[in-house]
Amino acid sequence: MKKPVLQVALDLLELDRALVIAKESVLGGADWIEAGTPLIKSEGMAAVRALAKQFPDHTIVADMKVADTGAMEVEMGAKAGADVVCLLGDADDAVIADAVRAASAFGVRLMADLINTRDPVTRAKELEALGIDIIVAHVGIDQQMVGKSSIDLLTSLVGNLTVPIAVAGGLDSGTAAEAVRSGADIVIVGGWITRSADVKSGTSRIRASIDAPGVGVPRGHQAGEDVRAIFQKVSSPNISDAMHRKGAMNGIFSLCGDVKMIGQAVTVQTFAGDWAKPVEAIDVAGSGDVIVINNDAGTHVAPWGELATMSCVTKGIAGVVIDGAVRDVDDIRRLQFPVFAKRQLSRMPVNPRDWVRLMQRSRVAARWSGRETGLSGMRAGSWWCRKNVHMKLPAVPLR
Repeated sequence: MKKPVLQVALDLLELDRALVIAKESVLGGADWIEAGTPLIKSEGMAAVRALAKQFPDHTIVADMKVADTGAMEVEMGAKAGADVVCLLGDADDAVIADAVRAASAFGVRLMADLINTRDPVTRAKELEALGIDIIVAHVGIDQQMVGKSSIDLLTSLVGNLTVPIAVAGGLDSGTAAEAVRSGADIVIVGGWITRSADVKSGTSRIRASIDAPGVGVPRGHQAGEDVRAIFQKVSSPNISDAMHRKGAMNGIFSLCGDVKMIGQAVTVQTFAGDWAKPVEAIDVAGSGDVIVINNDAGTHVAPWGELATMSCVTKGIAGVVIDGAVRDVDDIRRLQFPVFAKRQLSRMPVNPRDWVRLMQRSRVAARWSGRETGLSGMRAGSWWCRKNVHMKLPAVPLR
C-alpha cells in the first residue's frame, strides 16, 4: 500500500504560533502543511508565503475555500507559494473551470472540499471530470454534532473516483488509522495536533497510526463494553498511579458518597450558571455516558439540579461531573445518582419551570464533540472512572 500523506491543518489565528506548531509537526512526521482558513483570514497570504519560505521541501496547502473568482484566488495562492489550493466543492462549475485553467497555468494542484455538499458522491464525480486533482471527504463540526462522520463519507467515495481522496474532520490517532483502512490517500488532522501539549509527539502518534493502521475494530463491535468491564474492576487510585498521577481533578467530591461511574464523556463548555447547554447534553448523551460540565469554575451558581438528574436516571446516563456547584442535593442523594461537583448550594439562575419548557425544545447539540472542556484537557469520548477520586482517562475509539 502506498504510504499515506499526513497533512497538518493550521486552523489558528496567529502566524507566529502557526509557524512554531508547523515546525514541531514536521519534526513529528507531517508531510503537508496547511495554511488553514482561519489563518488565511487572519493573516492573509503572508501566512502562505511564510510557510512556503520556512518549509521549502514540504507541500504547502492554502485552504482558501474558494467559492468565486476561481482564477484570481488560485493565482493569489500560487504566487504566495502554495502547491495546493483548496476550493469549495459546491462552487459553481464556472468557478471550478476558471480555477482549473489558472492551476494549469501556475503549476499548482486543486483540492475540492465536499463540506456541506448535498450529494457528495455525484458532486465528487463531477469535480473529477472538471479537472480537480484531490477530493476531500470533510464533515464539519456542526454536522458532527448530529452524528455525521467523515469516515462514512470517505467510504461512500472510495471506488467511485480515480483521483486521490483526502479525509478531514475531527480525526485523532484512532480515526486517522481507520481512515487509512477505509481507503484515504491523505489524512488531514488539525485540532488534535495543534491543541496537543506536545505537538511533535502528537504528530508522531498520528504518523505511526496511519503508517501501521492495523486491522482495527469492526464497526458494530462493542469494544467499549470490554473497556467498561476492565475499569469496573479497578480503583481510581490504581488508574492515577498507572497514568503517573495525571488527569485527576482537584476539589471534586461525591454528592452521594460511595458511588462509582464509568463511561465515555459528553463534554459541555458553558458559562457559570448556564443551564441550557447542560440540559441539552442530556438529549445527546447515550446510555452509559458521563456528562462533564465546565461551569467556568463558578461555584456561586449551580447549572444542575434534581430535574436534570431525574432525566439522566430515566435515560440510563452513568453520571455527571461539574466543575462548579450543584443544587437540590437532598433529592439527588435519594436517587443515589453519581454526581460529582465542587460545591453544593441552593441558588439557580432561572425559574425551575423553565427546565420543563427546555426539555421540550428541539434537540440542538451543545458544544462538546471533539472539544476540550478545560478540565485537565478532557475531551468528548474520553473514559471516566470515578470512585472517591475523579479521574480522566484517554479516549478509546469504538469504531
